[in-house]
Amino acid sequence: MPRAEAHFVNRTGWLRAAVLGANDGVTSTASLIVGIAAAGGSRGAILTAAAAGWAAGAMAMAAGEYVSVSSQADSEAADLERERRSLKESPADETRELEQIYERRGLPPALARDVARRLMAKDALTAHARDELGLSSARRANPILAAFASAVSFSAGAAAPTLFAFLSPREATIVAVFAAALAFLAALGAVGGLLGGARPVKPALRVAFWGALAMAVTAGIGALIGALV
Repeated sequence: MPRAEAHFVNRTGWLRAAVLGANDGVTSTASLIVGIAAAGGSRGAILTAAAAGWAAGAMAMAAGEYVSVSSQADSEAADLERERRSLKESPADETRELEQIYERRGLPPALARDVARRLMAKDALTAHARDELGLSSARRANPILAAFASAVSFSAGAAAPTLFAFLSPREATIVAVFAAALAFLAALGAVGGLLGGARPVKPALRVAFWGALAMAVTAGIGALIGALV
């Protein structure tokens, strides 16, 4: 028997939502903490803002993912319904459409015709969904799963900088949260790359860079506003 290969494409739906949620949780919460600390906010103000940002961000991520992925699911369902109607009204044209797809992929015309007819006889809608529309069960949009993954991962990400803000002395809040957030972001980038089957170094550096930039900009704005008010 041939050796089964490990593939990661079936993870793309929940993995994208989870990595985005955790990254946003760390980045937005750490930036919020650093910005308020740079503005001269008290320890209570920093922790209150962190908790509020945590709750608001988790709900916003969940709602945003649900709405976004639901729209994608609606589009997929509409495409499948149009395809189902076409298969019922003009099966010969749909068979020829499959033949042309397989011919463009390199099959000889006779073989393409035979494959198309066999697949039409077995499960025509699945064949057209996969080969004409590019849809498969592994990539099908799942709004509930995406929303849940986003909310949980955002909460996990937001917990890290919040914990460091709580444990560190007020005068060391900016440095402690900045360093901890960078470490967590690099780890998230590496884990996301590994789960997706990629090498971890480039994703880790990419995520850490943009997180550092976000915190630096927020700290600058916080310091400016603190000086003005």
